[in-house]
Amino acid sequence: MTTDPAGPRVLVTGFEPFEQDPVNPSWEVARALHGERIAGALVHAVQLPCVFGAAIEQLHQALEQVRPTLVIGLGLAGGRIDFTPERVAINMDDARIPDHAARQPVDTPVIAGAPAAYFSTLPIKAVVRNLRAQGIPASVSNTAGTFVCNHVFFALMHWLAQGRGEPGVRGGFIHVPALPEQAARRPGMASMALATQVAALRETIRTCLTVAQDLKETAGQLH
Repeated sequence: MTTDPAGPRVLVTGFEPFEQDPVNPSWEVARALHGERIAGALVHAVQLPCVFGAAIEQLHQALEQVRPTLVIGLGLAGGRIDFTPERVAINMDDARIPDHAARQPVDTPVIAGAPAAYFSTLPIKAVVRNLRAQGIPASVSNTAGTFVCNHVFFALMHWLAQGRGEPGVRGGFIHVPALPEQAARRPGMASMALATQVAALRETIRTCLTVAQDLKETAGQLH
């Protein structure tokens, strides 16, 4: 991995394929923009393992090597129909199923002694507004779950809260839907085309690099 000292850098992470699935849209979307410049910033894509602990280690390595001014983690939420920026990461691992290393933590802190939660520092409501303006389904999510996605999200925000990043660096996490080829194997599963998801990430990066203050409008949910 190399960095570009001439300008700002964006780090986008995605996960390796999980279980028996040959693809993971989070990685396919991330790597589609690797090397692209958006709003003057160079995008670096890094794949993370679906493993508790190891995913954080590789995230930290990427953060130290790339020294980004913007960090966006991506993960698959197969039951969702839209592009969903996450609002909050919680300090809790509670795995319904084992990860790729057969680890299944239950009611365990992501980082012992860390705060209970961190909020995303991305302009998530502006992202949703701009994606919808392009006809891309999007909504704010208020839970990133308690599996490896939230695990990485919380670790990222803790790293940033410690002041280890570049000045003014922003970070957060977004869940993406399944790809059509995945949904074809699972009747009833919603999906979104790869090209649409790539366009959504491109607009998300542009918004995060150009919008300083998030919108003040409702994105709450009753349940």
